[in-house]
Amino acid sequence: MVDDIRDRVKRAKADSIRLAAVDTLDKDRALEAMACALDAQRSRIMGENALDMDAARSQVESGDMAPVLMKRLAIDDRKIDGMIAGIRDVASLTDPVGETLDALELDEGLELFQISCPIGLIGVIFESRPDVVPQIMSLCLKSGNATVFKGGREALRSNRVLFDTLKEAIADSGLPSEAFQIMETREDVGQILDLDEYIDLLIPRGSNAFVRYIQDNTRIPVLGHASGICHVHVDAAADLDMAVAVVVDSKVQYPAVCNAAETLLVDGAVAEAFLSRVAERLRQQGVELHCDPRSLSIIGGVPATDEDWDAEYNDLVLAIRVVDSLDQGIDHINAHGSHHTDAIITSDRIAAGRFAALVDSASVMVNASTRFADGYRYGKGAEVGISTNKVHSRGPVGMEGLMIYKYVLVGNGQVVADYASGARTFTHRTLDKRYGDQ
Repeated sequence: MVDDIRDRVKRAKADSIRLAAVDTLDKDRALEAMACALDAQRSRIMGENALDMDAARSQVESGDMAPVLMKRLAIDDRKIDGMIAGIRDVASLTDPVGETLDALELDEGLELFQISCPIGLIGVIFESRPDVVPQIMSLCLKSGNATVFKGGREALRSNRVLFDTLKEAIADSGLPSEAFQIMETREDVGQILDLDEYIDLLIPRGSNAFVRYIQDNTRIPVLGHASGICHVHVDAAADLDMAVAVVVDSKVQYPAVCNAAETLLVDGAVAEAFLSRVAERLRQQGVELHCDPRSLSIIGGVPATDEDWDAEYNDLVLAIRVVDSLDQGIDHINAHGSHHTDAIITSDRIAAGRFAALVDSASVMVNASTRFADGYRYGKGAEVGISTNKVHSRGPVGMEGLMIYKYVLVGNGQVVADYASGARTFTHRTLDKRYGDQ
């Protein structure tokens, strides 16, 4: 088994070199073939997903699976439509491979180019959400990166049918399909984490504990976020109608995801007027409110504990705290947030600017829902994940997070000895040209 996993990863690594050189037109044709294949296989995909859902339902009833995981697992026509749209959006994006990032003349006839290129082999380890497969597979294909997938056992059939459908479309398009592999057993995870000689980057998508485990047990660089503790701060200068709409959307529109709001902060100057209005709307949607003493005295609810400020509920639960100032709200977010996505509702430009400058998060929203923090909504076609890292990529990560660069120096026989002796000198002049235009 270990040798089989290593062999499949080695094959993916070898094909990553071939995939990196595939022409843009050929990649776009393969992406369209992938979209058409999903459309043609709808019944089969939903049939396999139904089997996973039946098994998941039993696990939820027995307490062996959190209900939130089951919500993420479901595939219907609408979700398949979203997968197809995401693939076609990726096809419409500019191919980043081979783009000239910078050009510099070192000396006359000696030109240095910084060229974008794929990272290589990406390992994707995820829980419950089978739509991760088409999202990341399309982004990796367009960016020239090979991919090894490992999904959760709760989505085994769904992941397999999606992967097989897409890989067959890639193979039929004449592209190096061995660049894409899927692993299916729990034991595979440990093997993948040890293969740092082949895998260039790991992207984990799942619970806080799951991502922490990946980060703590591999030498491979990890891109992602451990949790999504997102806040909405309602400022003293907020339009309260707008604030109600944004808070409700941030919490209720899809509570099971990492960019849903988990904590509401309200300036004391508007707490009385705002909280009674928003509490009614939230409770109509089934939201349980965990309130600090000041908000509890206004709207009642469940008394909040210290643990609530650090909780990622992924459910219809919202923690509420009344703060005395914008700075107190910012301090709370930086102390208890996960640096993922945080929002302010205000008509005060100075307050909005201060919030955006001081909140240390990958995405900061001004008068907009936290739910906009998404690769598709950010115009990236799809996303490989949302990163709270400060190195390489941050926020919803599209193809740009799957690219690195190389330097190409073009000369005509120059040698360093001439520059060391002073016979020649460097010009270091910026060039307005692309590699290959010589």
